[in-house]
Amino acid sequence: MQAAAVSVGLLPIAGVSVRAMLGSLGANPIEEITHVTGEWTLRWLLVSLSITPLRRLGGFPRIAPLRRTFGLLAFFYSCLHFLTWLALDHFFDWPEIFEDILERRFVTVGFLGFSMMLPLAVTSTKAMMRRLGRRWNTLHRLAYTAAICGVLHYIWLVKADLAAPLAHAAVLATLLGYRAHVHRNQTRTTTG
Repeated sequence: MQAAAVSVGLLPIAGVSVRAMLGSLGANPIEEITHVTGEWTLRWLLVSLSITPLRRLGGFPRIAPLRRTFGLLAFFYSCLHFLTWLALDHFFDWPEIFEDILERRFVTVGFLGFSMMLPLAVTSTKAMMRRLGRRWNTLHRLAYTAAICGVLHYIWLVKADLAAPLAHAAVLATLLGYRAHVHRNQTRTTTG
């Protein structure tokens, strides 16, 4: 099941690679690569966050390992997104990069989201889960914050048609609402 998920997860980048080889990425290929990798970062992150509600509400306990798989796919795409911006968009011009991070809010929040995904990827192994114990769950709640940053990054980036960023925001709001509902019920159970 995980191998199939990874195979499906790599289809978007395979599609971009084929389009790049065929020279069909449009008038601005760097922008196209940046947009595709950014959108798929957010999509895979939202898919990974939806695994727990699907598992609990839909009665699909066997899909639990896919949360990590989709989370790592999100991290993979975020690395591609970040490297495209760093290397192809800015040519490793560090002063310009730092200025961009500090002065453009969509870049700032995108960089924050990427920074939050780094510790999640590093601690995604079973050995790190054992080593961190309960702190692992606390740390991995950063995935929600990273997703919020990703949605804001997308909304602030888009200037005209907000339909796609707002659709992602609606999915995230639903997932956060579910999480808040579960947390509230757990709190009532332990205090009642």
